Amino acid sequence: MNPSSDHGAEAFFRDLRRAFERTLGVTSTHADVTQPADASLVQAVMIQAWDSFEGNVAIQSEGQPPIACHKGCPSCCTLRVTALAPEVFMVAAYLRTTAQALESHGIDLIGQLRANDAATRGLDELERVALRRRCAFIKQGVCLIHRVRPLACRGHASHDKRACVEAAAGRVDEVPFSGPHRMVRMLVQSALQAGLRRRGLDWGAYELNHALVLALDDGTAQASWLSGADPLAAAAVDREFREAMAAGFDAAGS
Repeated sequence: MNPSSDHGAEAFFRDLRRAFERTLGVTSTHADVTQPADASLVQAVMIQAWDSFEGNVAIQSEGQPPIACHKGCPSCCTLRVTALAPEVFMVAAYLRTTAQALESHGIDLIGQLRANDAATRGLDELERVALRRRCAFIKQGVCLIHRVRPLACRGHASHDKRACVEAAAGRVDEVPFSGPHRMVRMLVQSALQAGLRRRGLDWGAYELNHALVLALDDGTAQASWLSGADPLAAAAVDREFREAMAAGFDAAGS
C-alpha cells in the first residue's frame, strides 16, 4: 500500500474487505449470502484486524520519526474512544475473564468503568476532553486492557511526548500525531465495517464506555449481535453518517 496514492489506499481497502468477508463467512461476491454466525467470528475477525493494522503500520512508518508513545504514558487517555461491536465484545470478554484476579489486587476495573460511563455518557468529543477524566482501564500509567485495546487506541500515536502532556493539560491544541497510524487505522476499520455490513451484522461505531456497560449487563448481547440485532444501539455515535459511509463502501468496493 502506498500512503501517497489514493489508488493504493483503495486497493488496500478492497483487498482487506474481501479478506474480512472470507473470515466472516460471506459466501458470495454478488449478494449477501452467508453461513450461520457463531461466537468464534468475533475473536477471528479482531485478531485479523489487529494483525493487519500492526503489520501495515510498521511498513508505512518506515522513515518516519520515532513514536513517543510507551508504557506509562497515558496522556491521551482522556479522549473519547469509539469502537465497533466486535471490539466491544472482545474487551467485555477480557474484563469478565480478568475481573476476579484484578479484584484480588484491589483493582475494580468494571466498577471504575461504570463510574466513568455515568460521568461521560452523552458527552461529545470536545466535552469529553474538557472533562479530563482518565480512562477507566489506566492504572499507574499502564493500560490494563492493552492486549485487546480498540483500533482507535492503536491508531492514536504521537511523535512528541511533551506535546501530549501539554495538550492533556489544555495548554496546547496541536500534537504531532503519526499520519501512518491514523491512515492504517482508518483503512482497517473501514474495511472491517464494510465486511460486517456485507455479513448482515451491525457495523457502526459506539462510545466505548457505554457500549461495554451494555455488553456486560446483557449476557446475550454478543449472541444477539451475531443474529443481526443491535444490542449496543444506545451507545451509537455515528447514526447520521452511516448512509454516506455505506455509499462510500459501495463505491470503493468494486
